[in-house]
Amino acid sequence: MAEQAGDGAAGAPRVIDARDMVPPEPMERTLEALDFLERGEELQLWLNREPFPLYRILNTNGYAYRTEYIEDDGRFIVHIRHAGH
Repeated sequence: MAEQAGDGAAGAPRVIDARDMVPPEPMERTLEALDFLERGEELQLWLNREPFPLYRILNTNGYAYRTEYIEDDGRFIVHIRHAGH
C-alpha cells in the first residue's frame, strides 16, 4: 500500500506508506501531499527510519509534527498537521 486517502478533517488521516519506497520518492510524495493538506487534517508518513531532513522543511513551512515509533514492526509514523491545529 503506497497511499490511502482519508476523508478529511472529520475522518481518517491521509497515509503515505513509504516503507518500500526508494529516496527521494518518500520526500516528493510527502511534499506533494502537504500542498493539499487541509487545516485540521492529518497526514501520516510511515517510514523505516526517522526523516530528519523533512523535520527542517516542516518547521520552516508552518507544520507541526510528532513522531511515533512502533516497536512491533520497527515503523516510524510522522503525524503532520498545520501548526496551531
